[in-house]
Amino acid sequence: MATKKDTNNAFNWNKNYETVKSTSKDVSDFIYKTSEEMVDLAITRSAQWQDLGAKAIKGGLKVAEKQQDIMFDALEMVKGQVDLGTKRFKKLFSLN
Repeated sequence: MATKKDTNNAFNWNKNYETVKSTSKDVSDFIYKTSEEMVDLAITRSAQWQDLGAKAIKGGLKVAEKQQDIMFDALEMVKGQVDLGTKRFKKLFSLN
């Protein structure tokens, strides 16, 4: 009858446990560093987009201000023309 080998002695549990533990620690450290880099990059990018948005709003307000000035200038010109037309109309019909 053949003898059975002791499989527990052939398989080194402590060595394999330490290998798995070390590998898990390395993976965990890598994930932690990567997530820190991602958060830092996200903060940097969002700050850049915030600056860009502020510039766009500031530029948009300048354009709106110019458009408003143009509109009021046009309204003043129309008012002047209406006043002049009214005076001419009155002068024309006051002669009769």
